[in-house]
Amino acid sequence: MKKRHQQKMIIVSMILLVGFNLPIVLLFDSANNFLGFPVVYIYFFSMWLFSILVSIVIVKRYNE
Repeated sequence: MKKRHQQKMIIVSMILLVGFNLPIVLLFDSANNFLGFPVVYIYFFSMWLFSILVSIVIVKRYNE
């Protein structure tokens, strides 16, 4: 993997670091439910899915 692709993965990691930071997570910690699930669970799993999909795109597209 080239240096610029590693930099893209570092940017994704930094976004996740900010996204899983406690003040951001506490914004979604409420008693409300969405489709029967707590909103914080939806947030955690959507961020996780986002990281997986972006990582796959970076690796597949830029695999040289």
